[in-house]
Amino acid sequence: MENLDQVKPDDIRQKIADYRNTINVFSDLLQKENSALRDLDMSTIEKLFEKKAQIVGMYRTLVAFFIKNKDALDILSAEERASLKSEALTLDNLLKENDQLLKTRMETSQTVMNSIIKFAKAANNANATSYGSQGNYSPLDNSKNAIAINRTL
Repeated sequence: MENLDQVKPDDIRQKIADYRNTINVFSDLLQKENSALRDLDMSTIEKLFEKKAQIVGMYRTLVAFFIKNKDALDILSAEERASLKSEALTLDNLLKENDQLLKTRMETSQTVMNSIIKFAKAANNANATSYGSQGNYSPLDNSKNAIAINRTL
């Protein structure tokens, strides 16, 4: 990390501009992803994934700089600070919504998979036969049969 004493005011202004730009790009991306999550548009979510990973990396780097150099924001006017704070709060709200939508999607997918597994086990128990624990052929002792589901969520 850079030391604030060694950074010129123009460089600090550029970091602030980069931070503001990253916040806005990240917010736009999250709006698209949240909309795609609501619409269950997995192809759009997949397309946004790589860009999201890149933006998160840039965002973390800039946040780390400003955490280490809190005084860097002192060069902003009160208006500029209020604007930056508003943009950061918008991003924070979008991140919370994104987190909730992703959790809901994952829980729904897990519920669907659990239902499929439960149905498959019930069908397997009703129709399959196996060898019992004593090596005897038994249509009743098939509760431990393995079931494989080949799907990536």
